[in-house]
Parts: sequence; structure tokens; C-alpha cells
Amino acid sequence: MLKRIAAILLVVFSLSLTGCVSVATGLKSYVDTGDGYQFLYPNGWLPIAVSNGPDVVFRDLIQQTENVSVVISPVAGNKTLADLGTPTDVGYKLSKSALAKPSKRIAPADSGREAELVNAESRESRSKNYYILEYAVKLPNQQRHNLASVAVSRGKLFTLNVSTTEERWPKVKEAFEKVVKSFSVY
Repeated sequence: MLKRIAAILLVVFSLSLTGCVSVATGLKSYVDTGDGYQFLYPNGWLPIAVSNGPDVVFRDLIQQTENVSVVISPVAGNKTLADLGTPTDVGYKLSKSALAKPSKRIAPADSGREAELVNAESRESRSKNYYILEYAVKLPNQQRHNLASVAVSRGKLFTLNVSTTEERWPKVKEAFEKVVKSFSVY
């Protein structure tokens, strides 16, 4: 009888714990109502002040080479994301050419970086189109892995980029994918 009660209590306790776990466990929310975007970022990451660069940057407290940033750039005319090209076209342009200012590109000319677009896909969320881009980035002293989410809203191109070293990529891949898919503009 005592074993049966203990087993029932254990089942009830286990079910109550699984009900408390969310899909985005270990992630915090960042909302910028002024610029009109939001995303999730990992616990333990802190905001970093950056002048003349991204709109916002968060960096891991321990793995300081891991970061997430949002860059906002103007879009000429009343263009949509599809008007800028396919996911592959936009991914290539963001890495090397005209969609972003030179200082905000993934691999600006003369930076010593080389970015290879590994994957590009589109997704729709709340009637907005997003391109999810994956890059392998070579720097003179290390190899990195970047994921980006790109959207157009109110005449602006929003680019969320999350980055880590290639060695850490397998450990953080799932969390970074949640960060990129959580990005939304309004």
C-alpha cells in the first residue's frame, strides 16, 4: 500500500514538473518596442554597449566569443523581403555586398574574413516572411558558425545574427536555432 502511494505521488510530481518546462527553457526575452522587434537569447548573456554598430548586442558571460546582435538597415523604396531576392540571393548579398553597410556585413572586404553560405531557407510567421541563413565563417585565427534571421518591416531590413566558434557549434546548435526562429519584427 505504501509503495503504491509513493508510486502515485512520484507520477503526479513528475507530471507537474514536465508541465513547468517550456520549449524555450534557458532563454530570456528581449523586446525593442521602439524599433519593433523581439527575440529570445540564452540566460547568462549580457548586453554589450557598441557604438556605430548593431542596434543591440548580447554576449555570453563565460564564452565571450558567443554573441547575438541585431542590425537595422534602410531598404530603398517600399521593397519586401522577396523583392530583395531569394533566401540564397539575400544570404550571399549580406555576406559580401550591398544589403548592409560594409561594417555590418558578415565578411566585409579587407576584413580577413571569408563567409560561406551553408544553408538558406524561408519561413513565415504571423504574416511576415523571414529568411534563415547559416554561414561558415573563416577568420585568420579561428573558424566560426553563424545563424541569421532576416526580415523587412516598415522600410527597414532587420538582421539578427548569432555566432559561436566552430568547436562549440554542436553544443549550442539547438539553442541558437531557437533564438533565430524566435526573432520577429512588427
